[in-house]
This record gives sequence, structure tokens and C-alpha cells, in this order.
Amino acid sequence: MKRFFQFFMLIAIVFFVSACTDDSESAVEGGSPSEGGDLIMSFPTDIISMDPHGSEDTPSEQVRHTIYEGLVTHDENMEIAPALATEWEQIDETTWEFSLREGVTFHDGSEFNAEVVEANIDRLKDIARASPRLFILDMISEVNVIDDYTVEIITEYPFSPLLGNLSHGAGKMISKELIDEDYQNAIDEAELDITLDEYYELREDGGSEHEEIASQIGNSTGTLVEQHPVGTGYLQFDSRTPGESTTLVAYEDYWDGAPTIDSAEFKAVSETSARIAELETGTSDFIARSESNNIDRIESNENLTLDKTDALAIDYIGINTEKEPFSNKLVRQAITHAFNQEAVLSGVFNDSGTPAIGALSPVTLGYDENLEPLEYDMERAAELLAEAGYEDGFEANIMINEDNPERLDTAIWLQESLADLNIDINIQQVEWGAYLEMTGNGEHDMFVLGWSNPPADPNHLLSTLFHSDMIGTAGNRSFFSNEEFDRLLDEGKRESDQAAREQIYKDAQEILIDEAPAIFIRYPENLNAYQSNINGLIIDNNNLLDLRNVTRE
Repeated sequence: MKRFFQFFMLIAIVFFVSACTDDSESAVEGGSPSEGGDLIMSFPTDIISMDPHGSEDTPSEQVRHTIYEGLVTHDENMEIAPALATEWEQIDETTWEFSLREGVTFHDGSEFNAEVVEANIDRLKDIARASPRLFILDMISEVNVIDDYTVEIITEYPFSPLLGNLSHGAGKMISKELIDEDYQNAIDEAELDITLDEYYELREDGGSEHEEIASQIGNSTGTLVEQHPVGTGYLQFDSRTPGESTTLVAYEDYWDGAPTIDSAEFKAVSETSARIAELETGTSDFIARSESNNIDRIESNENLTLDKTDALAIDYIGINTEKEPFSNKLVRQAITHAFNQEAVLSGVFNDSGTPAIGALSPVTLGYDENLEPLEYDMERAAELLAEAGYEDGFEANIMINEDNPERLDTAIWLQESLADLNIDINIQQVEWGAYLEMTGNGEHDMFVLGWSNPPADPNHLLSTLFHSDMIGTAGNRSFFSNEEFDRLLDEGKRESDQAAREQIYKDAQEILIDEAPAIFIRYPENLNAYQSNINGLIIDNNNLLDLRNVTRE
């Protein structure tokens, strides 16, 4: 009996200790935070590229942002902050020196150091990679390794926004081991009799021989990076089903401490109603772009939280200035006058965001509250069309991506307005990847798009969307070319005086108002939603997510 009693007491103690130490359920019931666990997140479109030197689109960057890091980043106030570089100094007009963070390892176990920085920028600039993001850092002429943790970056000309551009996704670091493996794979696929070191030497020398070999390996360069990306971020690649989802898992050796979540699955769910249904049923923990007509639905549900963040972006209707009759400035001005901004902001966007008067948002250098946009005026629109010789109207198309109902509604509003001017508009809805490709190729008359400004600098947005060097897939889908506008932007990026830069970008926007290559709709706000038991989720002004400290109640 005594032994039985001792055994019984031992079992009781074990159960008591277990109850005191196991907080997996009691913490939730009591309302205290627990670890984030496995996050399931739904987005309108699938990503296009896992490579930071790949596509220039937000859905891809939202995933890559958790895998890769750059030398610098932005803090919560969109000010430049340390990341893989701890300090930096501008030595002269074109020379910058960066002190790198020590003790950082990539997901493959390799070390981050100055050679990695050099390898990444060399790869970005390599014609074999043919990166559509090269323009972000193409002003860099040299990268010099001073020692293991000091690197010198020299620009071809004075470039004021360098730190902002280095914070862009194009400046994020891939493992040098993976870069080498990827190049070797491309060489092997091309069946070339050349070593990796020999190729790097040819690349450094430049010339026709490098161009020839680069053309032969170009189709395979990037293959391994796409298949298994490796960065230094707090999440690392696990698996991917193209068109459906990408799964990342916690990187336990992350230099700033392991994240609180175990994994994050980025799902592609194109229909907004389907994403919201997933949130309401608990199938998804987070959904991106809930859209303005669902604000009341989400805010009335106590189990859901709607996150509103002012976007560092512009929503606009682009006009292909190379296509007749839109090559005529008077026609573009007429189209702009026929756009009822107030009605669209109310009827389509439910007054979400701020009416745009120019390309630059109020928090961006160069924003000018005194700009006078072409106001809604149907009589003036008709006069301009008659002056241009199109009083009888014409037919044209407007292209949108099929997963965005707000862009569809915007196109419908414009279609109906232009019908009063005898202009027959056909609306084309295209899958996201094809949409970017087709508008980049100029297969459109007009299009509806939004564009963010990751460096938080006016040069990036204005140059990407309207500089003649960026025509096509690089960003200028309006195919706009204006010598004075280009001159101003070229001057602005070299100017170090902020007051002078500000005036330059104000002058540049005056040209855009007059030339009308785009109709500026609004400065949007990011509308995302998540389960109310989720804490610690941070969403910045570029709609990039920080999942490092996510917990659940």
C-alpha cells in the first residue's frame, strides 16, 4: 500500500509540473502571447521571380523581402537604417565606404563579407543575367574589397539617392556560393570549355569575347537561384508550387535572432472574395489587398483586423505615347480631361487614399501642392479632340490585370466617359505576368497600374515610369520620351543640395502635367487584413511585411 501511495504521489507531481510548464493552451486562453507558429498568407497573384535580380514587381518582392537583405534598409519612418552594413561614409562625390556586419551567415552556411557584396553587384551588372533591375544600381562603376568587412562602392557620377537605391530589392544579397554554382550550371548547360574563374576574368575585362559567352549562358543564368534561393534573411526557402504557393521556414541562425514564426506560406488566391472568405473561416491568417469595397465587411468582424498604411506609391492610367492617336499630346490631354477623378475615388475606391495631383506623393521630396492638374472638363476634352482632328472619335483598348477589380472598375468609368466623346474603348483583362510582359512590349493603347517607390526617392519613381532610358519592361510603359524631362531627371540625381533637387522634381512634374503621358488617379493606401489574434505584424509604406516578431493570442 505504501509503494502504491508513493507511485500515486509521483504521478500527481508529474501532472502538476506538466500543467505548470506547458503554456501552449493556457497562454492562449488567458490572452497572453504565444509563438506565431505557421502563418498562411493569401495574395492576389503568384510571384514571378525568386531572384532579387529578377522581376520588378511587388508580389515577388513581398516574398523576397523575407529571404534576402541589403546593406541598408528603411526604418518605420522610411529613413535609411543599417542592415548588412552597420556604418557608411561618403568619402567624396562618387566614393562610399561601408562597414559590414560581422557574424552573418547565409542559409547555406556560407559567410557574408565584402566579397559577397562585390559578387552580387558584378552579377547584377552582368549582361548574361540581363537583369530588368539593373537600372537601380547601374551607376556603380566599381566595387572594391578593402578587407573582409569593409567595401568601397564608387559611382560613375555623383548620385545622391545611392543609399535609397541600395535599400531596393535589387541591392539585396545572394549567397556567393549559390552565385558561383548558378554560373557553373549555366556554363555546363551551354557545354562551354571554360572554367568559372576564366568566365569571371572575361567579364571583368569586357569586350566581344565576354559578350559572346554571355549570350550562350544567358538562358540558364539564374536557374538555380530561382529553384532554391539563398539569402541572409529571417526566413529561408522550403518549397514552391508555381502558380499556387511558396513556403518559407524560420532561419534559426538569423543574425538578429530567430523569428517567432515557424513558417510562412504565401498562397496565390486571385479572387478578393475568396481571400476574404479564407480569412473569415480561419483558412488564412493574413490576406493582401482586401480592396476598399470590403472595408466595412472586415471592420465589422471582431475576429479580423484591417490594416491601413499610406502607400509610397501612385495609381495611374498610362497612355502609350507611341501609338496613334495617343502620340498627339492634344488627344492625351483630352483623355485626361475626360477622367472624373472625384467620381472614381468615391465610386471605385470608396474614398480610400488621397486624390493625386502629380506623380509624387505628399511624403516624397518634390511633391508640389501648387501643381494644377488637368481637371475633369468634358467640354474642354471635346474641344481638344476637335483641334487634334478626332472630333468623330476613334477606337482603342485599355489593358488591366485580371485579378484587380478596382482597376477593372476604373477602366469601366473611363470607358463610359469616353463614349460620350465617340471614343470606343475595349477593355482587355490579362493574367498578371502576361500583363507586365504585354504592356512592356507596347501591346496596349492605355493601361491601369500602380507603382511603388521602394527607395523613397523621387528619382526612382519618376525615372522608372517616364525616363526615355526606361521605355518598355523596365517601367516606362507609357513609352514617353521628352528631352527636357530627361535632362531634369539626369540633373536631379546628381544634385546634392536638397532644395535644388526639390525644385527640379517640381519642374519635372509640370512637364508631365502638360505632356499627359499618364492620368494620376490617387496616392493609395495599402489595405491588408489579418486575424485579430495576430500581434507583431509590421507592414511598411511599400507594403512589405515584417514577420519576425509575429505572435498569437
